[in-house]
Amino acid sequence: MRAWRAAILRFADDGSALYEPDGLLVAGPDAQGRQVIRAVGAYATLAPDYAGVTIEHLPGRIIAPGFIDLHIHFPQVDVIGSPAAGLLPWLDNYTFPHESRFADEAHGRELATFFLDELQRHGVTTALAFATSHPSSVNALMSESQRRGLRMIAGKVLQDQHSPDGVRDTTEQSLIDTEALIRRWHGVDRLGYAITPRFVPTSSQAQLRGAGELAKQYGDVWVQSHVAENLDEVKWVRQLFPDARSYLAVYEQFGLLRDRAIYAHCIHFDDHDRELMRATGAAAAVSPTSNLFLGSGFFDYEGAQRIGFKHGLASDVGGGTSFSPFHTMLAAYYVGREGQTKPGITLSPGNLWWQHTAGAAQALGLEGVVGNLQPGCEADFIAINPTATPLLARKTQQAASLDELLFSLIVLGDDRAIERVHIAGAGAT
Repeated sequence: MRAWRAAILRFADDGSALYEPDGLLVAGPDAQGRQVIRAVGAYATLAPDYAGVTIEHLPGRIIAPGFIDLHIHFPQVDVIGSPAAGLLPWLDNYTFPHESRFADEAHGRELATFFLDELQRHGVTTALAFATSHPSSVNALMSESQRRGLRMIAGKVLQDQHSPDGVRDTTEQSLIDTEALIRRWHGVDRLGYAITPRFVPTSSQAQLRGAGELAKQYGDVWVQSHVAENLDEVKWVRQLFPDARSYLAVYEQFGLLRDRAIYAHCIHFDDHDRELMRATGAAAAVSPTSNLFLGSGFFDYEGAQRIGFKHGLASDVGGGTSFSPFHTMLAAYYVGREGQTKPGITLSPGNLWWQHTAGAAQALGLEGVVGNLQPGCEADFIAINPTATPLLARKTQQAASLDELLFSLIVLGDDRAIERVHIAGAGAT
């Protein structure tokens, strides 16, 4: 076993933040050999019980759960910061040309290394990621994640229509490839597979039907896609499925709404859609920096909380503008206060942090596994330096409450505040 002494941030079952100014975190193997949290609490209370365990003291630091990114595009690292009029031209002009490069396996391997370096540098220890339509892109990402011991969930994109050469796949082979990848990677070490239609317009009905059949056959894999992100996209789906009640209802028609189904954006929803999310157990990956950057709209936090469906935060790189969870949480704060939500709501600092950790784990169906520092959780955690920059130090030293401390980090923090990242309790990066 190993132990660390520092301030500790974690979350209660009701989502409220728990903070121990002088805490002790103890990690060790469980019966299956996984490195998990064995004990957490006040140092003065726990230290006598672990007198024989080496305790590493991290004065002035905050130990917190590793962040979870609920929606990110591994192949879009080089697309970040590309100007476009909106989602659909951005896909045509930047995303699809870049994703076509993944026909080269060496390119996939090189970018997988860079991509995971960026995630870890920003304190992200679990991610739900899109690859490309090329099976080798999944193999590159999974292989490198496995080498690092990361919890990674990813999938090959399905897109057999309305897509250019280089990224368009074929219906039958795409489903054969998906099943082969499930069998190769799902449940191996800390890896999981996600059945991944890009979005309704780029998958034929046959491909969507096949994806739904795979989702039924392999009930513990994930499903991920996009829904109701952009008004032009919504209009396009309405033309393709004029009899569907809504864009979201198309996924229901094909058996793609269920627990462990994560849908990015969920902006242009009504209460019927929100109730459908709740009833099926599907969750929203809220992507505020991407939505603001592409001018797509604002996630309705008031509606999500009123109806009560699962949601969490995501960077959505490369439409999103930063790998940083701090930047994502700040953008979500703006959306809650100033977006189209009527009435607007103020998201507390603790709730914002919860959405990127324990709340995201709940959305993934991994509550009690990742995203928290309660006993039994896998030992993925970060050490935050609240004095990493002069302005951050000046502000955090004046914090008179936990909310003020967390909000200072959300507003002023970036990767410089992530001093250490522990993956399954092992080594720090």
